[in-house]
Amino acid sequence: MKRLLILGGGFLQNFVIIKAKQLGYEVFVLDANPNSTGFKYADAYAVINIVDEEACLSYAIENRVDGVLTAATDYSVLAMSRIASEMGLPGINYDSAKIIKNKAIVRKCLFEAKADDSGISFEVTSLEMVSGILPKIEFPVMVKPCDGSGSRGASRVDNPEDLEKACEFAMAASISHRAVVEPFVVGKEYGVEIFVDQGVIHVLSVIQKEMTLPPYYAELGHAIPSGLSMELELKIKECVCKALKAIGVNHGSINMDLLVNDEQVYIVDVGARMGGNLIGSHIIPIGTGIDYMGNMIKAAVRDPVDFSPLHKSLPVATKLLALTPGVVQELPNFEQISSEYNVVIEHHLHVGDQINEYHTNLDGCGYVIANGMTVQDAINRATLVKKIIDKSIVRK
Repeated sequence: MKRLLILGGGFLQNFVIIKAKQLGYEVFVLDANPNSTGFKYADAYAVINIVDEEACLSYAIENRVDGVLTAATDYSVLAMSRIASEMGLPGINYDSAKIIKNKAIVRKCLFEAKADDSGISFEVTSLEMVSGILPKIEFPVMVKPCDGSGSRGASRVDNPEDLEKACEFAMAASISHRAVVEPFVVGKEYGVEIFVDQGVIHVLSVIQKEMTLPPYYAELGHAIPSGLSMELELKIKECVCKALKAIGVNHGSINMDLLVNDEQVYIVDVGARMGGNLIGSHIIPIGTGIDYMGNMIKAAVRDPVDFSPLHKSLPVATKLLALTPGVVQELPNFEQISSEYNVVIEHHLHVGDQINEYHTNLDGCGYVIANGMTVQDAINRATLVKKIIDKSIVRK
């Protein structure tokens, strides 16, 4: 039985942990939270911070793991890559992982390689640098952490006098206390999910996204198919391949966010892991027929993979449970709602939980997943069920 180490034991990592167990692997899980839900599904676990490369590497060597991966979080990418590199396991090379962890360097690589239609960006490592870049930029701009995820610390800036405050906000959300300032692009946001298998690029799908209004830019829902023309999807895939080559990605899951405006494509974020928000666990398998998680897990331990569809693809949509704030006093009957409306509901709500105002993905309480004859049918049903859940929750 091969041993797989998964970095992260939270709600979104649970799907990977359970899948790996179903495939017959011995699963080890690391997380800094001693109450991580993923621990109860693991064969073995330890309370270790997944950003601590040395501690994660020591655990991996001690337990002689055959593979390592992470999913739905950027924080453990370097530890994952370091373990793979040091132990000779499949994984993204460490130099490329370090590039991806710095959004400013990513933007520089993409700009120099002409991988997309984006303009130049600037890295800010101290507030004293702000005055120096002001003459070089045109407003509006987007400011975000160099190494953040989930839209935390990101904001649009329209005026020069607001740039320092936005940089401070972004740097506070950054592990390395750095921000990136880049041109603000108007367009509709899409996601792209990719798996690179020992240099072979599989673009699994282009995914349409629904986002919150400014200033938070958080995700509200996803759907396949994208609704874009075949020609534009082809251009997106060409941009993705150029970007991966520019960054030097050799192996592993890659999640990209991009903006599309007419025929222009702008890559706005790159993550060296499976996308969050049920992209790998639900959206890709339903929307493409491809067993994404199964292949990702098998590739991590050098078992054979097969990216051909296992079944017919279906239009699919998800809605995040971005709910009305309050303390949960009573929950609805989720099983009854799922059965009545033919949807899947994945949530982590409990009586007594505080529901926060929705600003980032971390404020979400779960997801509704629906498929249908058309993508609009799936979107409509997921939206309806999300509203029913929101109205059905009794709050204090």
